[in-house]
Amino acid sequence: MTTDPVADMLTRIRNAIMAGHDRVNAPASQVKIRMAEILKEEGYINNFKVVKDCKQGTIRIYLKYHAPKQAVIVGLRRISRPGRRVYVAVKEIPRVLRGIGTVIISTNKGILTDSAARSQNCGGEVLCYIW
Repeated sequence: MTTDPVADMLTRIRNAIMAGHDRVNAPASQVKIRMAEILKEEGYINNFKVVKDCKQGTIRIYLKYHAPKQAVIVGLRRISRPGRRVYVAVKEIPRVLRGIGTVIISTNKGILTDSAARSQNCGGEVLCYIW
């Protein structure tokens, strides 16, 4: 049992990229499935699928590479943790690498990217940065 499942998923992705794997498995949850959808929409991963089992299921993420051993995802950083929650208003939503990266935010309208949160005019909890 992990205390921070989102950080666990990000660490699994980071470790798989460093090892050069083409896919990574993580325990599934609704938050992680939505984060994987965002990663796919933004072009950071090739695809993902949820594998059902008798427990909570597993999310299988297929990583994307430019060239052999050169991943599309350069960095991942968990911002809001269980011990220190980070909330921002819509005008305070950060930009990663001057807009090149993506911020994933949990809002009252669901889990959104920074650009979608700005367009829907809602702030929330900053989950992670991806670049």
